Amino acid sequence: MYKVLVVEFTRRSGMDTVTSLNWGSLGFTIENEAHTTDNALALLSSKSYQLVLINMVGMPEEGLALCSRIRAESRVPILLIGDGTNFQLARKAMYYQVSDYLPAPLCPDELSASLQLIRRKLDAARPVEREKQAVESAATDISVIDKVKEYVTEALSQNITLKEISNILHFNCSYLGQKFKYHENMTFNEYLLKQRMEKAKALLESTDLKVYEIANEVGYSEMDWFYKKFKSYTGVSANEYRKMMSITA
Repeated sequence: MYKVLVVEFTRRSGMDTVTSLNWGSLGFTIENEAHTTDNALALLSSKSYQLVLINMVGMPEEGLALCSRIRAESRVPILLIGDGTNFQLARKAMYYQVSDYLPAPLCPDELSASLQLIRRKLDAARPVEREKQAVESAATDISVIDKVKEYVTEALSQNITLKEISNILHFNCSYLGQKFKYHENMTFNEYLLKQRMEKAKALLESTDLKVYEIANEVGYSEMDWFYKKFKSYTGVSANEYRKMMSITA
């Protein structure tokens, strides 16, 4: 069901038709009613609606002002009920890209037809909106993952944990770990090990630093642990790797 906010500034023509209509059969439900501009805007900011129906018979300027305020923040469909003899008012309403303008006294068939058209447009927009949300979510995830990788690069010589990074980025550690694995096809610890070993290899190839100095550069204070990890990663010891690279250079 699409949720509707009904706004009527005063009890005027058309509201009996509105309230007596079988909204559910048309795919809508009247969620809330508002009687002032401030009340309507407060509801719109705190809840999600798929349609705003404004009865501005007798208070056209108030109704148009509300349309203007809504359009400044939202593209939610707006259905207006106004004076049927005031064509200038109808033209002004179109400026705010309202979905429809129905003249009072309100005809039930016209209201029903208008709602059916609005529903078809809402139905058609649903897949597009879901795709847009998915794209935005993916972009946000990628941005966060990039921040994690940037932190690893900058702090590679330090003791790095995903929990520490999660606290810095204000994320749940388990959630961030799942997102990282999804986007990088490896766990955070696997990524961290790869970055450390690849930097160690680069330092062994391009510098005269001693092995213990290189171990410190890539975050290992215990040499035995560094030797074990490096050999497991490359298949040879750090010294053997340096000799191999100097021969092939």
